[in-house]
Amino acid sequence: MDGKLRQAVESVKEEALETLVRWIRQKSVREDAADGAPFGQDLRDMQRMALEDMRRLGFKAGEVPGYASFCDLGEGDTAEALGILGHLDVVPVGKLWEKDPFGGEIIDGKVYGRGTSDDKGPMVAALYAMEAVRRAGIPLKKKVRLILGCDEETGVESIIRYKEREIMPRQGFSPDAEYPVINIEKGGCHVELEGRLAADGPRLIAFRTGERPNVIPGEAEAVLAEEDGLEDRIREAAGKLGYPVRFASEGGCLRVVTTGKGGHAAMGENASNAIGQMLLILREIGVGGGIAAMADLVGMTYFGEGLGIAMEDAVSGRLTCSLDIIDASEESGVVKGLMDIRYPVLLDPEQMLRVMQATCDGRLEARMLSCRKPHFVSDHSALVKGLMEAYEEFTGQHLKPLAIGGGTYAGSMDEGVAFGALFPGEEDLAHQPNEMIRLESFYANIALIAMSIVKLAG
Repeated sequence: MDGKLRQAVESVKEEALETLVRWIRQKSVREDAADGAPFGQDLRDMQRMALEDMRRLGFKAGEVPGYASFCDLGEGDTAEALGILGHLDVVPVGKLWEKDPFGGEIIDGKVYGRGTSDDKGPMVAALYAMEAVRRAGIPLKKKVRLILGCDEETGVESIIRYKEREIMPRQGFSPDAEYPVINIEKGGCHVELEGRLAADGPRLIAFRTGERPNVIPGEAEAVLAEEDGLEDRIREAAGKLGYPVRFASEGGCLRVVTTGKGGHAAMGENASNAIGQMLLILREIGVGGGIAAMADLVGMTYFGEGLGIAMEDAVSGRLTCSLDIIDASEESGVVKGLMDIRYPVLLDPEQMLRVMQATCDGRLEARMLSCRKPHFVSDHSALVKGLMEAYEEFTGQHLKPLAIGGGTYAGSMDEGVAFGALFPGEEDLAHQPNEMIRLESFYANIALIAMSIVKLAG
């Protein structure tokens, strides 16, 4: 790294950490729209905070009110600028936190809080990487534009609104995944499964779990009508399957809770889906109908095996599949489950749906609710080569570009890739309890993004 740039990175560290802690303490989970706040007042306040910080640092900044904040380093055509895209919204907190999820506590060299790794930490790093390049006085051949959207975890409306009012850079990266470079993002589908509850067997009164289709729940709760020996049978079934379970009895009902391990829907194999645990326990004690069908066809699998859609290609790897929201009630007589599916580049999603429908064979109905196409940038592009060179120079590691199941804002650019912010070997805590970022990694992100700006725009 250039000596002046190294000194500039050192000079921004303290202020960058203060900004990160402040951003973490501002809640930014999407909520119901309010006046002038399409994603809720908390996110509007977060967007304003980011805009104020951009201007405080002296950048020329602007906003699409309620949807995105942005700022520029250098001059030039915005369409040909180097875009750096990320998001300010975070997924719901969920349960099982041991730290204050909006506390921004610094403990043993780690900053804890929702958004530290996904995606506020990387976005603060990108902002101060731009500031470091400016302080170093390095001339740029083109503009760098940082764009921070407000609904990446739930959709792409922020980017749509941004493109309606502003120019999107043709090329750039999003520090919203992992290093070295991710040049392939799988396609993404939300598929709903629906079935009837059984009229016989143990009475399932309600089974509602899950907040977002891209978040694997770490805890699930079902309510059954009490009957003699039911708790013992559930305890025996849970023990046989190896899943922890706890109970609460109230008003003739037995409340059952299973505890697994939450995680990101694109990496279900690293989680233990509490919904799947509960489905298997309920099937084991004799609950039939749509519940048993979901247990049979999905259960604790994460690659679509039971649905007949397990596949992979040499370009982008395996299909992933997780059941992240379930809603069943005795009153409706129906169980609905929402699946998050990340599919390889070479798969036809319509064919995949037909296979699922055939496999369900009338036990469940499968319908496509939404579908996002895969995104691919060649290994040989100047963008990928430049980022790979920066990564290798900074770390000394010679690696290859990656494919992931997660979708980032990189796909909103003609030639966009994900670059960071998780280093190889680090535990991915995005969407999980006790999310955190190590200070060492946070500062390394500032330096590496600054180097990349110089390499691509200097």
